[in-house]
Amino acid sequence: MTEFMTTWWVWLAAALVLGILEVLVPGFVFLGFAISAAVVGLLLIGPAALLSPQILLLVFAILSLAVWLLL
Repeated sequence: MTEFMTTWWVWLAAALVLGILEVLVPGFVFLGFAISAAVVGLLLIGPAALLSPQILLLVFAILSLAVWLLL
């Protein structure tokens, strides 16, 4: 399971699925999560590739909160 958490394409696929759900569901429910998953996926391509899954989930949670506050 930890291999999936640290694989960049899983995060980008989750962002895509959440983005599609955002289009189908009224309101801005999944947009913050989609943006955060995309950012974490892009971070895993670069400098964050060595982070643990716990830290990645923390980054995802903080980014989701930040995006929700900005929306």
